[in-house]
Amino acid sequence: MASSIKNLSEYSSTNVLNVAEKKFGIVVSEWNEEVTEALYNGAYETLLAHGAKKENIVRKTVPGSFELSLGGQWMAQQEHIDAVICIGCVVQGETKHFDFICDAVAQGITNVSLKYNKPVIFGVLTPNTQKQALDRAGGKHGNKGDEAAITAIKMLGF
Repeated sequence: MASSIKNLSEYSSTNVLNVAEKKFGIVVSEWNEEVTEALYNGAYETLLAHGAKKENIVRKTVPGSFELSLGGQWMAQQEHIDAVICIGCVVQGETKHFDFICDAVAQGITNVSLKYNKPVIFGVLTPNTQKQALDRAGGKHGNKGDEAAITAIKMLGF
C-alpha cells in the first residue's frame, strides 16, 4: 500500500511483544540529516514505547545510505544485538544514481539479514522529492522510523 494512503505510524498490535530484554542496533545515514534524524527519533521513541531500555539501543552513524549495508552487518554480527534498523533517505535526482543506490541498499540489507539470521530492517525512504521525504519523516504520512521499529519488534515475535 502506498504511504500516501496509509499513515506509516499506524500499525496492528498483532505480534507486538514487550522488548524490555531485547537489544537493538540503529544505523543512521548522515546524508539528508533533517530527514534521517526525524526517522531515527521515530524509531527510537517507538522502541521505548514498547518497553526497550535506553541502554539496550545502540546508535551508529554512517556517511550515506550506501554504507547502511556494511554498518548493518557490523551491528548484526554482534551476538548481543537482536535486531538492526537501518535508517536512510535517498531522494530521486536527475541521474541514475538514485536507482543504483536504492537497489544496492535494498539488496545489501536483505543479504545481511539472511547472513546473520536476524531482523535487519529497511528503514530507508526513496521519495521523488524532499517534501515527500519530510511527509514520511513525521509529517502528514506518519514516520517511516515508527514503521521500521514496529517491523523489528514484530519480526522478533515471529
